[in-house]
Amino acid sequence: MPVIELKQPDVIREARELHRAGVDAACSARQREGVRLLRRGLALLDSIRPVAPEHHDDWLATRIRLTCTIVALSSETAGEVKAGIAGLDEVRLLLESVSDPLLRAELGGQLDHNYALLLMAAGRNEESLAYFDSSIGQKNVALASAENPAPLLGPYLGTLATRGLANTRLGDVRKARDDLTRSIELAERHDLKAQAADVMRPLGSLELRVGNVPAALRVFTKGEHIYRALDMKVPPLLRLAQAQALLTAGLAEEAGGHLDEVLPAMLAQRSISRDLADVELYRASAALMSDDLELARSYAASARRRMLRWGCQTCVANATIVGLRADVQEALRTNVIPPTLTSRALRAANGMPMPRLADQAALARMLAVRVELRKGKRKRAAELLDRIPRPGRLTSVDYRMLRRLCRAELAVAEGDKTRALAEIRAGLTELDRVRDRMGGIELVSGTALHGRELADLAVKIVLERADAVRLFGWTERTRAQSYRYEPVMAADPELAERVGEVRGLDQAIHQAQHDGHPTAALRSKHAERLREAHRLGWHTGRWGRPRPVARLTEVAGELDERALVSFASSGDDLVAMVVVGGRCELVRLGSAERAAESARTLNIDLDALAPDRLPSPLVQSVLASARKQAERLDGQLIRPLEALLGDRGLVVVPTGPLFAVPWGVLPALRSRPIVVAPSATAWLGAERAATPRARKVVLVRGPGLVGTRGELDKLATHYRAAHTLAGADATVSSVLRALDGAKLAHIAAHGAHEPENALFSRLELADGALFAHEMAGLAQPPAQVVFAACELALNRIRPGDEVLGFASALLASGSRTVIAPLSRVGDEAAAAAMDDYHRGLAEGAGPATALADTIAVDPFRRPFVCLGAG
Repeated sequence: MPVIELKQPDVIREARELHRAGVDAACSARQREGVRLLRRGLALLDSIRPVAPEHHDDWLATRIRLTCTIVALSSETAGEVKAGIAGLDEVRLLLESVSDPLLRAELGGQLDHNYALLLMAAGRNEESLAYFDSSIGQKNVALASAENPAPLLGPYLGTLATRGLANTRLGDVRKARDDLTRSIELAERHDLKAQAADVMRPLGSLELRVGNVPAALRVFTKGEHIYRALDMKVPPLLRLAQAQALLTAGLAEEAGGHLDEVLPAMLAQRSISRDLADVELYRASAALMSDDLELARSYAASARRRMLRWGCQTCVANATIVGLRADVQEALRTNVIPPTLTSRALRAANGMPMPRLADQAALARMLAVRVELRKGKRKRAAELLDRIPRPGRLTSVDYRMLRRLCRAELAVAEGDKTRALAEIRAGLTELDRVRDRMGGIELVSGTALHGRELADLAVKIVLERADAVRLFGWTERTRAQSYRYEPVMAADPELAERVGEVRGLDQAIHQAQHDGHPTAALRSKHAERLREAHRLGWHTGRWGRPRPVARLTEVAGELDERALVSFASSGDDLVAMVVVGGRCELVRLGSAERAAESARTLNIDLDALAPDRLPSPLVQSVLASARKQAERLDGQLIRPLEALLGDRGLVVVPTGPLFAVPWGVLPALRSRPIVVAPSATAWLGAERAATPRARKVVLVRGPGLVGTRGELDKLATHYRAAHTLAGADATVSSVLRALDGAKLAHIAAHGAHEPENALFSRLELADGALFAHEMAGLAQPPAQVVFAACELALNRIRPGDEVLGFASALLASGSRTVIAPLSRVGDEAAAAAMDDYHRGLAEGAGPATALADTIAVDPFRRPFVCLGAG
């Protein structure tokens, strides 16, 4: 017996070492190994019973810590929350035997923290608060009395931050913010950088909860930078939080890509079932918003299975809703309604505990409402809708828009389309309030996704009435809202640094290729830095007050002798609203898909015609195809409008794929001045924008252009005082510096449109790429920008005809006019076209007129458009 007593301190010390090793293994995603080490520690402790009185507290403390950690890890891996809580109840009995009151306080704080975590994991957030409060109280006692409080500070901050997260989930914003900001301040004061970064995620989630998406993204990015500075891996849960913010902003594809980066690593860590389920759930939501219904169902089902094992009723309900929405969306789209779909939705709603899951139950009932309306059961739909509560202050924008949509669809079913439009108007007004809080242009444009179905329904209702004036008003109300905002730009050093890194890596890749060295590692790093820069762009840049939607009378008055043609579609029905001579006429134009296909084919043909020297037989073949598509578009889109248009100059507001039409190529529009704008409101703003007093003209030539060495010399004859940058002088920084405040900028350079990262469409300059983000960030963008570069008028089209690209970013940030091609252009063709264009400007013609004359010389090799105002 005495021999055993002599070994007891060593055994307890070894058990503590096993506890540390087990925790380290668990933190490195090796949960099973961690649990095995912890159980070895317990077995060691059991081997020295009974314990001498002088070692009793040390033995108990070690046993309590080991047991608490085993319970937490076992519950996490198996999803058995109830078993975990029962295990902690047994630990509490051990705690009563600890004689040292300060040690008892420290251990009690740990125990109550773990207890609260398990309750949160099960969705029992209100119950968890009492345990968090108790934990913080006991840890305060231990901190106040400890000779060395440093080891106790980290756990204390963790409990404070997690209580903030619980308050966030319960909607108590003030208490949550107090806990989270205090935790970060204490961590930074004591140089606990990783701990501060850990709290950035719940603080960002709080900002997201109250609707401040840019602030959330900034906080998440700050946390990410701290981890990287410490040479730590960015936690998958931070990536998940960033994706949640992007989904809130309607950036579904970006969020999906974000989550696709996380999923492979998490799937390899099979034990983290709860976190993996969260990622799968949000990936399902992103797929749903992107209309990938099969992917949404698959991920939602997998997430639901994992959540059922975990026991979180809220998470199970959320996964159920996503799966239901995918099924309902497919049923409404195909008009094939499964007979059990309504009962499934209602069964799900009725099985959700109230009031905790009231929002989820209401969403399920709203889905049932939509199905019943499609089946023609108006009375049943109305009864269900009456049970849907009004949204509260923190209710999601998704809930708000779906409720408005259900009320509008019911009104349509009851024959009251006036009431339906009132509901849609109210919903879009709510969406405006959300949009007004967004930051960068991608977030502003992305919110249109949430109002897509409301906007489509409004257009459908008004189009059925064949009321051109009302249709004009509604299309302006629902399209291209990001162009209504006055730009208020601010420099962002972090974004500038990331873009600089991307540019440097571009050069490194080119050099490696030249030297015959491998480029895989450089390309991987380039892709990572580009993603970082793109994400920074989601929350940098603020946009000012929204301008009012243009009224028809304002547009008609500003047009003078011109005409405006605004295209819109509902389903496959394409129409044009023609504003001319103070009136608005509606003209039906047939199939929207047929026009879209002709536009796509024409663009392909123009790309094929771009090279300067092609074999004559190939030119004739492709040219014949291009002419055929141009004539088809002309016959469908323009000929039916000729009686209204006459020979007037045009302002064209396209929709969807029609943004890719080079209008000057169409036979009926040859030599006609045409301006293209994302909306009549955007055109009116550009038209009324003050022309800067500055007379500065900037001419830029990038590297690698063939046959254009004399192009700038020719242009300089029209602008003798021009600031010219070419060759090694045409660097990114020098070009940006010159462009700021210019009246006119002409840039001849290779360019590329990035459809997935539209604001990273680029121009190639002497030291690398100049990105759209940087042009849009100028304090005073040039009033007119001319791009003799490929594809830079192309846009990524979001729901609501929100257009994003190089040229559109400039328009949104304050440039009045942008001249750019919609497809590839040969170097020699571009040089000749630009000489003609600038000669026209020098002779006094406006941009649209000068460009029309330029295009008419060789339409199919000069696919330029005049964007903004002309």
